[in-house]
Amino acid sequence: METEEGIRLRKPTPIKTKREEEEEGRRDGGEAGVDIRNCNKEMMNVEEEPLSPAARLFHEPNFNLHIVAIMGCKTRIYPEVFKANLPHTLLRHPRFSSLLVVDEKNEGKMKWVRTEVDLDKHIIIPDLDPNMESPDQFVEDYIYNLSKTTIDKSKPLWDLHLLNLKTSEAEGTGIFRVHHSLGDGTSLMSLLLACTRQISNPEALPTIPVKKKKNDDKRVFNRGFWWVLKFFWNTFADVFMFMLTALCLEDTKTPLKGPPGSEFNPRRFVYQTLSLDDMKLIKNAMNLALADMMEKNTEAKWGNWIGYVLLPFTIALRDDPLDYIREAKTTIDRKKHSLEAIYTFSIAELVLKLFGIKRASALSHRIISHTTMCFSNLVGPLEEIGFYGHPMAFLAPSSYGQPHALVINFQSYINKMTIVLSVDEETIPDPHLLCDDIVQSLNLIKEAVVARGLVK
Repeated sequence: METEEGIRLRKPTPIKTKREEEEEGRRDGGEAGVDIRNCNKEMMNVEEEPLSPAARLFHEPNFNLHIVAIMGCKTRIYPEVFKANLPHTLLRHPRFSSLLVVDEKNEGKMKWVRTEVDLDKHIIIPDLDPNMESPDQFVEDYIYNLSKTTIDKSKPLWDLHLLNLKTSEAEGTGIFRVHHSLGDGTSLMSLLLACTRQISNPEALPTIPVKKKKNDDKRVFNRGFWWVLKFFWNTFADVFMFMLTALCLEDTKTPLKGPPGSEFNPRRFVYQTLSLDDMKLIKNAMNLALADMMEKNTEAKWGNWIGYVLLPFTIALRDDPLDYIREAKTTIDRKKHSLEAIYTFSIAELVLKLFGIKRASALSHRIISHTTMCFSNLVGPLEEIGFYGHPMAFLAPSSYGQPHALVINFQSYINKMTIVLSVDEETIPDPHLLCDDIVQSLNLIKEAVVARGLVK
């Protein structure tokens, strides 16, 4: 186990500006590292900035979302190391050093206003008994109780809870909580990873999987007309279903579907870590594509860029477990040839501009309430990383405040995949059983693949 002095020596280099990263990228040949490319000098120097439409949406009473990232550390957590490093990394981003201010003289418009950050108000270190009987249950209950609260708006909308308590998976646990108005999951995960460094090379940023492009121009040209026709038809059909869902179409009532008001209930967060190799085995056997890659040298703007993709699932018992995979693959393949996410984002933005934040919030809430659950996945680094020198055992992101009674997140890290459930216990009283069932389902599918000799 590393000492505090050893971890101090692993102090990461400060987050670089866009120009510095571009120069470094040219020298290194464009490696796919995690950085904050859009947090440029102009953004750094802005003292006041109005909230984006999506950010305002997340401050509506029925859509008050918080993102939670549970981080397991392989060593004891040293709070002073975090306090020493945060000003050089996380706090350089204006969202994490700005207050949310409501301008009553200007029709109650919200804006971000830069302020001095008192880290003692953001870093919470509870006094814990290291010899308690059930440390895993304590951490779970701690996060559950955290979901009963919101972040105090008299300070920037984030906090970090450091629990020096040995559990079955980690020597210490950090809970990073951020209000969703600060950014979407991809933006916040990119920022979080930018505060980490590779354990094997403390000066290097984490790297993420890069999607390899296929050069098949002739084939694309030959099928171009039908591909475009199919693309437009899928988009039209998906947007039409989106509008029907907003108006009247609603999922069948099931034990997983939450009742009205579920967004106000606390959440139980449970998670399990699986082998990413097992998932890749199924992927190769069934000719699937894991959503664990990104385009090389792409730049995503900071903010809340959220569109909806409605995924229909048939509730039925199958004799062949691989039938579930085949049906899901058919649905996903079709959704890949559609602009549903872009158009649904544009529709929500148009409603907000034409009818105001209340109508836009009601539309988003109605669509989510008419569906059963939410899926989300985020890509993680390929190598072991350290958060300010603390080696990370796992990373489990999730959220609370949404109308769904069940939210499932997938987070890759090295050769592992963590499945995270955010559950309203009034709807799903035993979330651990549900998580076990999901893991067992994956094992059954893997066994079926191996038994039929489908492994490639």
